[in-house]
Amino acid sequence: MNMTPELQEALEEQVASALREDVRAGDLTASLIPADRVAHATVIAREPAVLCGRAWFDAVFRQLDPNVRVRWLADEGASITPNQTLCEIDGPARPILTGERTALNFLQTLSGTATATRRYVDAIAGTKTRILDTRKTLPGLRLAQKYAVRCGGGTNHRIGLFDGVLVKENHIAAAGSIAAAVERARAVAGSALIEVEVESLDELRQALVTDVDRIMLDNFDLRDMREAVALTRGSGTRIELEASGNVTLATIREVAETGIDYISVGALTKHVQALDLSMRLSMQ
Repeated sequence: MNMTPELQEALEEQVASALREDVRAGDLTASLIPADRVAHATVIAREPAVLCGRAWFDAVFRQLDPNVRVRWLADEGASITPNQTLCEIDGPARPILTGERTALNFLQTLSGTATATRRYVDAIAGTKTRILDTRKTLPGLRLAQKYAVRCGGGTNHRIGLFDGVLVKENHIAAAGSIAAAVERARAVAGSALIEVEVESLDELRQALVTDVDRIMLDNFDLRDMREAVALTRGSGTRIELEASGNVTLATIREVAETGIDYISVGALTKHVQALDLSMRLSMQ
């Protein structure tokens, strides 16, 4: 997985913030261990998952003490199995003990996001539909979770309010119409993605004659979704369609088979189930 400069900067800030939150003036418990003691530790998975977050894990120990060495035994984005050893850690005992919880918190959270994404991606395998995330992310961890979605095989929607336009019901009401809202959005956003949310086939028809890039079908049933796909494909435009609203693993295959381009799933980053991990340490 590529780490952009923006993501690397965010990563370092996220780790530093997490360590400040946990350590503050110092680790009182780790101070019970003599400063010259060294340790060896292993991290073990307790359940099947997709591994994600190695860079955050590494950064925790790098920021605490560059003498701590982490050797990974599983690749980023790899499918892992219960009782699999993911990495080995060697170095001064104090920073290993201090960083244990923070490092595992990042690894278990991002692996949980990547694992959930992979399940949704696998559920629609063989279709042309792609899985999108949303802005329903954990505060302060948006870029990290967006990365984890890509690690799990998903695709990122806009990162925030600054890099794309999503015209929703209230925006349409304020502008006066779908056409007026899209026209104003294009004047402001230029070449940025412009998407409009519609709640009916009538609103879809209104959106199809605008200069919009993507249309979000909000809580359409399968019948209307199929008709929406047919109307859009028959319009002669290159407008993409996105399905949104109450899509689950049990229903996502049927949604994808309508021919929709994207399905956005807020649960990928909102309903995070952290991976069960454990660290075993031995003093040397």
